[in-house]
Amino acid sequence: MLVNLRKALRVDGWLYPPVCLLCGLDGRETIDCCEACEVELPRLRAQCGRCGLELERPVELCGRCSRRLPVFDRCWPGMAYRGEVERLVQRFKFQRDLAAGRVLATVLARRLSEAGATRPDLMVPVPLHAARRWRRGFNQSELLCRDLSRSLQGLPWADALHRRRATHAQSELPADRRRGNVRNAFALRHLPPGVRHVAMVDDVMTTGSTLDECARVLKRAGVERVDLWVVARA
Repeated sequence: MLVNLRKALRVDGWLYPPVCLLCGLDGRETIDCCEACEVELPRLRAQCGRCGLELERPVELCGRCSRRLPVFDRCWPGMAYRGEVERLVQRFKFQRDLAAGRVLATVLARRLSEAGATRPDLMVPVPLHAARRWRRGFNQSELLCRDLSRSLQGLPWADALHRRRATHAQSELPADRRRGNVRNAFALRHLPPGVRHVAMVDDVMTTGSTLDECARVLKRAGVERVDLWVVARA
């Protein structure tokens, strides 16, 4: 009961006003982040038009995409993975700070709109293996989908994929082993009828091997376009 009352007070902004998670000053009703701190969250300077890799100048395809074209159609990163963005992601994933996740999702939604990202039929979170989900207590990609849906007028999302085998954490492997690590690790669970355009949602993209493998499964199931919506691009 206390938790519900606290939530109600937070929504009304009465006795328990929103606070910026970054500077500790007043937040805003729609986001636990002040306007000044939101503006400072780092953007990519320029990027590859396909995989979103940060570059010195924008190009249609970076060298890696030219050598091996990704299965996904385009990556739309909201922020660069450094500074306060990196700290917010770490708080969200490993310290169970769900308010940090809501900030990241809200900013991502705003920057997708600014960039002119096409609205998909469905958002799909990157699935976690059951054992890892149990240890963490939640799937951060699912929570991002939930919060993005609230910011994007109820855009639907679904757990369309499942991870059928445990894999090593991608962050612990060198780049040249990541693609093999996730090969055939995902399978289709259920895809609503009529879905032709999907946005895969995740927190951070590095090499993109996991997201590309997910895109492969979706395209085999008949999805025509798979975009990547990621909070941050490393």
